[in-house]
Amino acid sequence: MSFNELNSTEHYIIHQLSGSNLNRPDVSEPNDSYGRQWVYKSSQELQRGVNEVLLEKELKDALIRLNPEITANPVFADEVIYKLRAILLSVNQTGLVRANEEFYKWLTGDKTMPFGENNRHVPIRLIDFDTNDNNSYIITNQYRVHNRETKIPDIVMLINGIPVVIGEAKTPIRPSVSWLDGAYEVHEVYENAVPQLFVPNVLSFATEGKELYYGAIRTPLEFWSPWRLEEDKQDLAKQFGLEGIGKELSDLLSPKRLLDILLNFSLYSTNKKKHRIKVICRFQQYEGANKIVERVKEGSIKKGLIWHFQGSGKSLLMVFAAQKLRRQKELKSPTVIILVDRTDLDTQISGTFNAADVANVESTDNIKELQKLLERDTRKIIISMIHKFRDAKPNMNTRDNIIVLVDEAHRTQEGDLGRQMRAALPNAFLFGLTGTPVNKADKNTFWAFGAEEDKGGYMSRYTFHDSIRDNATLPLHFEPRLVDVHLDKEAIDKAFAEFAESSALTDEEADALNKKAARMAAFLKSPERVEKIVKDIATHFKEKVAPQGFKAMIVTPDRYACVQYKEALDKYFLQEASRVVISTSANDPFEFKQKWGLDKSQQEKIIDEFNNPKSDLKFIIVTAKLLTGFDAPILQTMYLDKSLKDHTLLQAICRTNRLFPQKSFGRIVDYFGVFDDAAKALQFDEESVKTVITNLALLKDKLPEAMEKAMSHFEGVDRNIEGFEGLEAAQNAIKDDKKKDAFAQDYKYLSRLWESLSPDRILDIYHKDYRWLSQVFESVRPPGDNLGKLLWIALGAQTTKLMHENIHVGEVHNLDEYRLDADTIESIFNNPDPANAKKLEKTLIKRFKRHAGIEKFKKLSERLEALRDKAEQGLITSIEFVKELCKLAKETVQAEKELEEMVEEKSPKAALTELFLELKSDQTPAVVERIVNDIDGIVRMVSFPGWQTTSSGEREVQQSLRKALLKYKLHKDQILFERAYGYIKEYY
Repeated sequence: MSFNELNSTEHYIIHQLSGSNLNRPDVSEPNDSYGRQWVYKSSQELQRGVNEVLLEKELKDALIRLNPEITANPVFADEVIYKLRAILLSVNQTGLVRANEEFYKWLTGDKTMPFGENNRHVPIRLIDFDTNDNNSYIITNQYRVHNRETKIPDIVMLINGIPVVIGEAKTPIRPSVSWLDGAYEVHEVYENAVPQLFVPNVLSFATEGKELYYGAIRTPLEFWSPWRLEEDKQDLAKQFGLEGIGKELSDLLSPKRLLDILLNFSLYSTNKKKHRIKVICRFQQYEGANKIVERVKEGSIKKGLIWHFQGSGKSLLMVFAAQKLRRQKELKSPTVIILVDRTDLDTQISGTFNAADVANVESTDNIKELQKLLERDTRKIIISMIHKFRDAKPNMNTRDNIIVLVDEAHRTQEGDLGRQMRAALPNAFLFGLTGTPVNKADKNTFWAFGAEEDKGGYMSRYTFHDSIRDNATLPLHFEPRLVDVHLDKEAIDKAFAEFAESSALTDEEADALNKKAARMAAFLKSPERVEKIVKDIATHFKEKVAPQGFKAMIVTPDRYACVQYKEALDKYFLQEASRVVISTSANDPFEFKQKWGLDKSQQEKIIDEFNNPKSDLKFIIVTAKLLTGFDAPILQTMYLDKSLKDHTLLQAICRTNRLFPQKSFGRIVDYFGVFDDAAKALQFDEESVKTVITNLALLKDKLPEAMEKAMSHFEGVDRNIEGFEGLEAAQNAIKDDKKKDAFAQDYKYLSRLWESLSPDRILDIYHKDYRWLSQVFESVRPPGDNLGKLLWIALGAQTTKLMHENIHVGEVHNLDEYRLDADTIESIFNNPDPANAKKLEKTLIKRFKRHAGIEKFKKLSERLEALRDKAEQGLITSIEFVKELCKLAKETVQAEKELEEMVEEKSPKAALTELFLELKSDQTPAVVERIVNDIDGIVRMVSFPGWQTTSSGEREVQQSLRKALLKYKLHKDQILFERAYGYIKEYY
């Protein structure tokens, strides 16, 4: 038996989760060996119609089993099922996320019905979260569902008859196919074609037997996450292929884990665009939050350190932990305090909790308010700043079910304020969360929060390597710039020695620092230096950042330097392209405060504008603000001209490492020289820090080898041959799928290097070869949008631009005996050999047949016939015949050239666009471009050479066109259909 998607990956998943071996039904293992897990039932065994999402018999049995009022009166179960059906049907009106959120309330027991005595409302349980064995767990495959069309997901998992997990399995033996293809089918195809199947969905997963990724409904593919095994930090299981995936699947989809994710690790939030989104936990958030909950429930160890790298989702971890702690009955309604030490962090955390609609959250505006809440014994989630514990009374609240989660636990939390907070809440649990702990004599995060019982001083660690591996954050690239504008390091160290080692400096402290080091400040802000740096920033941004659609932050030495940079930058960009974000003090001149001062709402407005890809705002200029607690995924490049140390340095540069579509790394352009000894910035973990920054010099070293590897697929191919012969030779070198996939893999790695380095001058020497490779890659790239996503997905902007500018392969013609061009015609004209003239005549006749129906070629054909008649009648000499024939040939070449230009100008998509715009009425959707793209993609997938001459080809294309028009409710417009089909027949 050969390996394929069904018998390898799909059947393996079912065997791993249920014990049933579909490849060998006679040797299926008993379910006992898997505990109370999933039971396999084939889709034929399930009692349901193709239009039904729920297994209503299973669901009715569960409702009767779990609800005493329904047990007493089973008819009530039908009323609940009727309500659930209504939510499924509402998905087309309300949207998938809102329908899923409404169903979630039923799944988690938040809905009531008047089934009690005297019509009293009682909670309805669809699932038993306390006793897992009270639920039924069914896994099935090839689960056929029909809505507008029929779809058949590979794996469907149902709890009490409710489909809560959808899985897609892909083949493990084709390198061009990956989990991404499966995720694409779930996210782009199934969620849109059969959305009612996803209304009860907890999560979906995809795997090709090598990697496992999962995501919630409507989660873009770049935000799908891997699942890791807690005890398997070194990825040892990955060495065993399917076995590793099996372990991860069994762990993620065990009933206990899945129900925990459903109840405690699912959120509905509102994003910046005011869209409702669903969020489920990543592995590190699940592990960290549960370790906090378990430690509190055990009660013996009263503190712990969560050390997760910057940008890996600590804010959400706190939301999940707080939410689960509040649900623990044995904790008797605990108080959870979220503590931050800066206003911007307070705003960020409050925003995260508020956007997620977490219940019972209080934010405190002042010290008295916080103290009042604690003295009144408030049992809620309280978000506050550490500074509000200033002058707090000892023993303000001595309860032992108060849990304090300290965000960015490496600054003021270890000083006097931290001690006052501990004295005020002597029996509270204290958990520190940080991406950058400090391990120094006077400020020690491990001492303050790490428990002796925890190996290494932390209860959960998620490293830089982990976050990059799991695509939770992006790599950081570092570019040292302009050595002549760097400072003398010794002079800097001497100036800084006058200050005690400080944590994050405020704007005012930064000003004070520069007053202490007047000479340094004078050098930093000298107009010549600033002018030189800003000129470099302008060039760099226009060449490297703007073409990708990203934005930038400029970090300057102090507040007045921010203004200086802004004024210099305005010479290169519109004024609207940059904004200064600083704080002002009472001692500042009135004019300065009036021009540059910002209140909280103004700052938030600037941040929202910066996060909008369509806005004119491209730069934010800061000195201390927004270096922490600022989440702007569109920020890719930081221009750094300020001395930062320790955790402040790493926190600042990690503003650039957030995920964003088409963004593959964060970039720090260093004008100050702070990375000359980067490893010393974090003395607690020197080895780890050494790998945080990828110096572009290393990438340059990798480029020659990457280029050589990509070119090695074309040994013996003459790259100087142009036109179709050269392209054909290149394509023949990678003729089969295996060779194509290998080339795609090497080319994609090369293109990433190219994107990172562009426009560095080192690329000049490789430009010709890279352009040639790009052309070949494009020529063999699959046409369908959903094919081989891992190796064939869209390339970076620089490469795409280069390809667009340089791909001029043109149409491939079969030219028979003669290449009809100027040189050939000239040769015949000067050497009127009758044999050659005869060949030319035959070639012209074939050309005219090819262009039959075009008036210009019809006239040329008639002239050729008249010329032949004259020659046969002896009215012209053979020499005159050849000359006239050559004249006709020249006109034919010119006519073909004009035709090519016209066809090129009027591409298939252009023709369709022209048609839709011409026929556009009030009923036609505004998204003409999207309609045309859909039709173009579908027709290209189903059409084949010569389809117009076969009934099956015409039928296939007509059906595909109908489906594309149906999506936009245009399928009943017969005139539009006929005109569009006519265009497709002509142009495809």
